[in-house]
Amino acid sequence: MHRKLRLRNREDFSRIYRGGKSFANGQFVVYWSKQPSADPFRLGVSASKKIGNAVVRNRMRRMIKEIVRHQANRIVPRTDFILIVRKPATLMKMKEMEKSVLHVLKKAGLLKSTANTKEKRVD
Repeated sequence: MHRKLRLRNREDFSRIYRGGKSFANGQFVVYWSKQPSADPFRLGVSASKKIGNAVVRNRMRRMIKEIVRHQANRIVPRTDFILIVRKPATLMKMKEMEKSVLHVLKKAGLLKSTANTKEKRVD
C-alpha cells in the first residue's frame, strides 16, 4: 500500500475518532469521515496489545492493508477511515478476514455500488 494512502498523524486519528461515524461487526470496527484532501482514500489500522504480541499485531496490519489494496477500486473516494482489529480476527484465515472487512465497509457505506464489482483489481 502506498505511503500516501496511509493515515499516520495523531491529529488525523483524533479528528476521525471525534467527528467521524463508526460501524462494527464481530472482528472489526471502522471509523470514517469525509476528507477532500484524501485522494482516493487514506487508511489507518489500529491493533491494540489486547489482541496479541507485536508479531500478531503487525501480521494483522499487513493482512488488512493487503485486503484494502486489492479492493481499492471499490472504496468510496475522498474518505479517511480507520480499521480497528478485534481479538476474534486473529483466528481468521485471509479469505474469512477479507469477507469480514468487506462486510464492515459495506455496512459503513464505504464501498461503491455493486454494479461493477467485477472490475479490474488495482495491484
